[in-house]
Amino acid sequence: MTLSYLDFDYSEDYEGAGTFDAMASVSPQQWPALQSEVAQVLTWCQQQFPQGPAPLEDGGDWDYDLQGSEETVAPLALQFNAATGAIERRAGAPGAPRITLTLSVSGSPSFCQALRSAFDLS
Repeated sequence: MTLSYLDFDYSEDYEGAGTFDAMASVSPQQWPALQSEVAQVLTWCQQQFPQGPAPLEDGGDWDYDLQGSEETVAPLALQFNAATGAIERRAGAPGAPRITLTLSVSGSPSFCQALRSAFDLS
């Protein structure tokens, strides 16, 4: 399965448990595709490893953390005023909102290997 929005980084603890972390920032028009991709990953996790999500220290095969935010950015026009020695600013028109999502998926060594294979993660 190919992922278009989620680009995972992988880390491992001293006991061999691994964590895949991804962040994606999209426009509202791209949100349905990102939402679908995250759901695809979590559905796979649930179907292939039904002993999760649950904390690994409690015997779960995998667990996840999903966070999000929506931000609207207004550009600033900055200019140096030589007469006063100050930087002057003017706010521009607000841009379109961006939705930022972070997903962390942690799991046992066997879970991590299976997730890596299923989604072609390096």
